[in-house]
Amino acid sequence: MAPLKGLWEPSLAADDRGLAYGDGCFETLRLSPAGAPLWPWHRRRLLAGAAALAIPLTEDTLDEALRQALTCCEGAAVLKLILTRGSGGRGYAAPEPCEPRLLASLHPLPARPAAHYRDGLATGLCQLRLAQQPALAGLKHLNRLEQVLARREVQQAGWDEGLLLDSAGAPVEFTSMNLFARFGDTLWTPPLTQCGVAGVARALILEQLAAGAGLATTVQMRSLSQLEAADEVFACNSVAGILPVRTLADWQWPVGRATLALQSGWAQIFQ
Repeated sequence: MAPLKGLWEPSLAADDRGLAYGDGCFETLRLSPAGAPLWPWHRRRLLAGAAALAIPLTEDTLDEALRQALTCCEGAAVLKLILTRGSGGRGYAAPEPCEPRLLASLHPLPARPAAHYRDGLATGLCQLRLAQQPALAGLKHLNRLEQVLARREVQQAGWDEGLLLDSAGAPVEFTSMNLFARFGDTLWTPPLTQCGVAGVARALILEQLAAGAGLATTVQMRSLSQLEAADEVFACNSVAGILPVRTLADWQWPVGRATLALQSGWAQIFQ
């Protein structure tokens, strides 16, 4: 594979396919003074996204990008890595061979209100529906216009977050966070085989944190109406962590034991 172009470039070529067509994928990861605790999950997802889009990428390339970021960073921060297929012609057909471009940028760790973690988020139901496309489901690809439009709804309504449904009306995710609910001793989250982003925090909860908190897990479709009967609901992503959901329109849930236990497990990872 040709060497990746663009790491830390201040500008982007006008014919870059990520800019023109969203031809690529990205990761946004939280850095701590101890490094990047969730790097194995982020690297795995970016490699999977690159493979699905047939963009050549290696683990060594990503590890070097992280190493460079950590040498530039002191304390807590957010690293964004954007992988594109590189420059190409005007049409949709991809150049062969391609010269992928990897862009990196460092950002301050955003400060969320402490009340969001303690008391929970006030959320609403977005009117926008997620289109179903199994070939792209789960990937953190660069085509995020659905989330841009949904986030505008959130801002205009004054919610903390907005819940997105699929075209059949089933709950999928929030605009920038995955959805979990507890029913008894079981954590539930929607499958992401038709649409949605398979988040790193979601993967960590399913693969590690839930068992540590003594919780079983299930990944299956549920109707929106069933969510009202949940014992508790929370949202998560790899930068913000785990936040309880206090309300969805007129529905209300307490900050429950599962959310608190998972928040504790999450905090230990970043200590």
